[in-house]
Amino acid sequence: MSFDHVSGLPTYVDVYDTTLRDGAQQEGISLTVEDKLRVARQLDSMGFRFIEGGWPGANPKDAEFFRRAPAELKLENATLVAFGSTRRAGAKTESDPTLRALLEASTDSVCLVAKAWDYHVTDALRTTLDEGVKMAFDSVNFLVREGLQVFFDAEHFFDGYKRNPTYSLAVLDAAQQAGARTVVLCDTNGGALPFEVEEVVSNVKEVCSTQIGVHFHNDSGCAVANSLTAVRAGATHVQGCINGYGERTGNANLSTVVPDLTLKMGIETVPREKIQLLSSISRHVAEIVNLPLSSQSPYVGSSAFTHKAGLHVSAIARRPDAYEHVDPETVGNGTRFVVSEMAGRQSLLLKANELGVEIREDSLSQVLERLKELEHKGYHFEVADGSLELLLRKSEGWRQEFFTLESFKVLTEYKEGGESVTEATVKLIVDQSRVIETAEGNGPVSALDAALRKALRPHFSSLDGLHLTDFKVRVLDSSKATDATVRVLIDSANGDGSWSTIGVSSNVIEASWHALVDSLVVGLLRAALRSV
Repeated sequence: MSFDHVSGLPTYVDVYDTTLRDGAQQEGISLTVEDKLRVARQLDSMGFRFIEGGWPGANPKDAEFFRRAPAELKLENATLVAFGSTRRAGAKTESDPTLRALLEASTDSVCLVAKAWDYHVTDALRTTLDEGVKMAFDSVNFLVREGLQVFFDAEHFFDGYKRNPTYSLAVLDAAQQAGARTVVLCDTNGGALPFEVEEVVSNVKEVCSTQIGVHFHNDSGCAVANSLTAVRAGATHVQGCINGYGERTGNANLSTVVPDLTLKMGIETVPREKIQLLSSISRHVAEIVNLPLSSQSPYVGSSAFTHKAGLHVSAIARRPDAYEHVDPETVGNGTRFVVSEMAGRQSLLLKANELGVEIREDSLSQVLERLKELEHKGYHFEVADGSLELLLRKSEGWRQEFFTLESFKVLTEYKEGGESVTEATVKLIVDQSRVIETAEGNGPVSALDAALRKALRPHFSSLDGLHLTDFKVRVLDSSKATDATVRVLIDSANGDGSWSTIGVSSNVIEASWHALVDSLVVGLLRAALRSV
């Protein structure tokens, strides 16, 4: 591994992703074998150097993953790594079941974890410190002699080093002498701070000739900062998880670490052309693990380059780099503008352009006043771009002519045994004809949606491809109990895009109706504009 003679920083850092093992320990994540294979393909397409696939032998799922991987994973950039622990205290390496499982995983690389904190050796493993060192040496040496490349995770290294540096360094030296490719300093409890990391990694670099890696958890909120600090101090191998997944508060977020190292510090990580895939891959993995990606995630979140304050928007209109630390396109993201009661004229113009709405200068003040009035009542247009688009178009004289509501009603019938049926009836004017339709659903909104579509579908075939993807209700003034105002948000999508709509009322069904109607109108409008 080479270092820059001027800055002293490494020119390249190995990125090692452990989402399929450490990340999968996060509460709420439960990956099937098929999920793990799909995530691995995404990580490989990102260009990560190593992908830790799991612990073969620890559970049937990981055992199946490693059985299927040779035939089903055609990795182009990454090396698949199997994870396991050192031999048990007092056991022989040749007969240790964990080490045998690693051999049977059929990977060229493995990662071994060993206790590097004397407290864990004496109190958790209940063995001697000498045996702890021998366990590390024997296990690494056994796998190296079997022809495998071995990464050595020194568990609890930072806590151990603070209390007994002699023992912690002895474990590292044993792994190094046994032939480990990389010794990885782990902050397993996640409590280390950057200034401590700088000191410890610098000290280890002075006595270690093997490549130094780091593995940080985020319990102190410093996992990314600690990773960057460790690289400055001499580490050239960084472990973490995409999107920061992991037990408790997660692992070092590689979606942040990679662009920080490459775009900010000039250190190569993944191939340069791959960095622009970061946002899409981050979101793709979030879909697979079935957890929403935080909108405020650095670099990849939907709000990472979103601007709301009028002063910011005005400056960005003239100089895009005025309030953005990097060009969003370098990480596959984009600039967004949202409007709210804080919006200025420039914010509104930029948002109108983004939505494809032409708005006259003399309409701006009127729209801003109406927007602020509605937001005071509980509307929140920065998360409801579909409803905002309709508001902007109405300011220019547009009126939706797809249908007119005469009335609607919703009835819920409860039967003995707890069964309930909800029925909705809508009366509309469509193409100058009166249409009445009734439909059932598993709740008021479901029934209204079904009845409305039933009435409109014979006239608008584009509704077939329009789907509601999410429904949220928020109580705005809970102190008023059942008289409280509620805000309903509906997310919708078709084959060409997605949008959100909003409704506000003290009646949750009325609020839902307004959001539902806006959702369908936006879909019908966009289909009509495409056909022009």
